[in-house]
Amino acid sequence: MLYSTPLPYRADASAYFAAIRDLAWPAWLDGGGGGRYDILVADPAVTAEIRGERTEIRDASGVRYSNGDPFDVVRELLGEAILPMPDIPFAGGALGYWGYDLARRYAHLPAVASDAEHLPEMAVGIYDWAIIVDHQELNARLVSRLRYAGTERVLEQVLEKLRKSAPAARKGESFCVRGEVVSNFTSATYQNAFSAVRNYLHDGDCYQVNLAQRFSAKATGDAFPAYLELRRSSPAPYSAFLDWPHAQVLCASPERFLRVRQGRVQTRPIKGTRPRGADAAEDARLAEDLRQHPKDRAENLMIVDLLRNDLGKSCVPGSVQATKLFEVESYANVHHLVSTIEGGLRNGKSALDLLRDCFPGGSITGAPKLRAMEIIEQLEPHRRGIYCGVIGYVGHDGNMDTNIAIRTLVHSGGEIRCWAGGGIVADSTCAAEYQETRDKASAMLELLRRFGGEFGKNG
Repeated sequence: MLYSTPLPYRADASAYFAAIRDLAWPAWLDGGGGGRYDILVADPAVTAEIRGERTEIRDASGVRYSNGDPFDVVRELLGEAILPMPDIPFAGGALGYWGYDLARRYAHLPAVASDAEHLPEMAVGIYDWAIIVDHQELNARLVSRLRYAGTERVLEQVLEKLRKSAPAARKGESFCVRGEVVSNFTSATYQNAFSAVRNYLHDGDCYQVNLAQRFSAKATGDAFPAYLELRRSSPAPYSAFLDWPHAQVLCASPERFLRVRQGRVQTRPIKGTRPRGADAAEDARLAEDLRQHPKDRAENLMIVDLLRNDLGKSCVPGSVQATKLFEVESYANVHHLVSTIEGGLRNGKSALDLLRDCFPGGSITGAPKLRAMEIIEQLEPHRRGIYCGVIGYVGHDGNMDTNIAIRTLVHSGGEIRCWAGGGIVADSTCAAEYQETRDKASAMLELLRRFGGEFGKNG
């Protein structure tokens, strides 16, 4: 059974999100930067959070725990699959994040980097309704599959909130970044890490390693206004804002990780970056240089091959194809080199199987994946947490869409953090790679500056 009620179309769905923010676990998968859909949810029927080996599951009956495989836990909570609905990407299911460090459940990684995140490695809600804003058809709907008792009553409350001319303002402290924004790498320590990667490459340990630096600052208050500023200054098709008890996550990701639609699989890895130019001529020159540069094309192709192999674990043999190679996509601050790989999901395999088989994304690890992750753990001072994991949904209908959680800020524990990285290959230069991380971080660092952040020699 599908519940569907039309709503006024809004090109900017922020007012809809503001209207439901007082409910538990609100989340906004934001396609306003070029994506087709906005998906807004709150008040999950069940929540699941993983810390280490244990999953805490909360629902109306109380709390229980599981030591099972995280993806199997989500599969159990989703229940029996149902048929998808045309033009409705999500009418209920699992929505949340699967953090980079969830990979420790499946890969024997050393424990070297400091865990300064103190967050669940996975946090998802099982939601029974969603607001869907379709920017292609210019319509909006409140939808549900009514799988839980009490959802009809909740839908009446949600409609009442949405019909109000203005949502009630949330009480609380205004968002403020306090003091200096600091990187976990100095230029000297980055050089040392870069040199170590180059040695591994030359010794044949790996072909590519994604090395990231982390920026952090003290912060207080509600980060929703900062997210609205981020989406204005850096619109991206796979953005998200999660406003959850343990963290606020502000994401402006340009990269799709995995999408499943009625058995068809797509991934769109990014590898290769240039800054935007100061004028139209310089901008066009930089974009063309990215499109044609042998190093960037080779780097991109390495990840295409890695992802083709990952998709092959869950897809029909022979169906996995790179349908587009080396396309340049332009965003507010950077140009990216993007390829598209597609395949057909094998009978007996689900979207969750695919996600587990491909996790984490190869574009943010390097190749071979496991060896690159071991080197990352050795050389990056802090664990990545949510960064370089995925944010998205797996519906009751078996469809899925997830991003790679890059261009992402995490506000928790009185601090806000963001990251930027780049793939290092044999002919990389330290200065260029370091600058690439700064180019990728520029919009996030400017956001922190606007909200009070100070920058010294290590910011």
